[in-house]
Amino acid sequence: MDDIKIVGTFDVTEMVFLAFVLFFIVLIFYLRREDRREGYPLEDEVTGRVDTAAGALHSATAKTFLMPFGRGSVTTPTKGREKVDVAGARTFRSAGAPYYPTGNPLVDGIGPAAWADRANHADLDAEGHNRIVPIGMVPAITVHRKDADPRGMNVVGADGHSAGIVTDLWVDRAEHQIRYLEIDTGVRKVLAPMAMAKVKGSRRTVVIDALNAAQFAEAPVPVTPGAITLYEEERIVAYFGGGYLYANRERQEPYL
Repeated sequence: MDDIKIVGTFDVTEMVFLAFVLFFIVLIFYLRREDRREGYPLEDEVTGRVDTAAGALHSATAKTFLMPFGRGSVTTPTKGREKVDVAGARTFRSAGAPYYPTGNPLVDGIGPAAWADRANHADLDAEGHNRIVPIGMVPAITVHRKDADPRGMNVVGADGHSAGIVTDLWVDRAEHQIRYLEIDTGVRKVLAPMAMAKVKGSRRTVVIDALNAAQFAEAPVPVTPGAITLYEEERIVAYFGGGYLYANRERQEPYL
């Protein structure tokens, strides 16, 4: 049986097909506008000239998100954070040329030590409590009796020297994992990411080869005792992560 004709030879099948094509075109425009909320407009790496400053595919209108637990709202795209001063210089003047650090790369936010400008408040669990806290604040979480407890162990850096003693564990109360080791360096207490640590229970030693021993004391620390913000987590992980390249001169040289 023939399809029902709407006008002339234009039938229902043709109408559905055209509606799908129109929907697909609108979807492409929507997705391309949404994925350009941050980091646009693009700039030429050498001249700074702005590319694609406007247009139908440039970016969507601002969107506001209501944050949970009375933390107000966040509007995206976020204006005013586009310009970032990097303590580095190009190895040569060309698009895509790598930067080399001109200051302290572990804290200047260059290369693997770069960080995201996250919110300066603590991450919360589903009940609104600080998610990452010292283990003593969560009685339900303990170190398994068959595992080595890092507390009291000596911390050894990449140079083989002692960086300090583990004095506490910071745990994720939502996932029941150790996130950070609190280390007394003799100068001050700092937090080191547990993911970068190797606990050697038989030797009563924790090896963190991301940094040399002397560099531990300069690591960023939380401002509020017993709490850590998302921004502070970024800074700490960036500091230790950057050490895999910048901790010593040998790591910055090619293998071949």
